[in-house]
Amino acid sequence: MIELKVRIRRKTFPGKPADVLAGLAFDAGAGEFIALVGPSGAGKTTILNLVGGLDRDMEGEILINGQPLTDRQTHPVRYGYMFQEPRLMPWLTVEDNVRLVLDGMHDSTERARQLLREVELEGNERSFPRQLSGGMQRRVALARAFAVRPMLLLMDEPFISLDAPTAARLREQLLILWEELRPTVLFVTHDLREALSVADRVIFLSGSPARVVKELRIDVPRPRDPYGKAVTDIHTGLLQAHPDLLSGLANGSRGEVNEHSERRSA
Repeated sequence: MIELKVRIRRKTFPGKPADVLAGLAFDAGAGEFIALVGPSGAGKTTILNLVGGLDRDMEGEILINGQPLTDRQTHPVRYGYMFQEPRLMPWLTVEDNVRLVLDGMHDSTERARQLLREVELEGNERSFPRQLSGGMQRRVALARAFAVRPMLLLMDEPFISLDAPTAARLREQLLILWEELRPTVLFVTHDLREALSVADRVIFLSGSPARVVKELRIDVPRPRDPYGKAVTDIHTGLLQAHPDLLSGLANGSRGEVNEHSERRSA
C-alpha cells in the first residue's frame, strides 16, 4: 500500500520564466482514489510526471511511504500508467501489448489473458491495435496499466474524447480492477461529473501556477451514476457555491469544501 505526500514549492520549465506549479501540497492515503481537477494548462500532467519520476526537476519533495521519490530504487514501487492516448505498440498484438510491461514474468501470458477477459476483450488477443476501435484500444491500455499489479496508478484523462456510453463502461471496468488491487490512484480529468463519480476525494487546482484551492471528500457509495441524483446534487451545490471553481478560483484562496454525505438514490 502506498501513501503519497506531495510538497512542490516551485516547478518551472527551461526557457519559460513563469512557474507552472507553486506552493502545491496534497496527500493521498493508502489505497485512496484521488481525482485532480483544474483548468486547462494548470499543470495536472506535470504533477503526474513528477510523481511518476518522469521529471525530477523541481523545488520540493515527493514522499512515498515516507521515503523521498529519489530513493524509490531501494523501496520499489510498482507504477501503472494510463495516458490520454492509448500508446499501444502498433506492431504488437493486443496480448503482447499487455505482456510488454511484465518483463518476462513467468505468468505474463496468463496474466495478460486474464486482464483482457476482465476488460471484455477475450477473443481479441491476436488482433493488432489498428484493428480495434478507439474504445477497445483504451481497454487494452487499461489492462496494461493493471498488469503489473500497481501500487500507485497514474491516469491522465484516460477516457477523454470517448463517447459517453464507452467512457461509462470503461469507468466501471476501472473501478472493478481498482477494487481488486486497491492501488493509490491519481486520476486527472477536466470532467467534474467524472471526478465525482469515481473518486474518494477530489482536489481542485488553481490556474497556473497551480496550487490546491479546494478539496472535497465524496461519501456517496459506489457505483455512482455521473448524471444520477447524488452526483448531480453535489455538482450543482459546488458550482452554485463556487461558480469559478473549474476555472481555478482565480480570486479565491485555499479552503475546505464541506464534506457531502448525500446517499445515492435507489
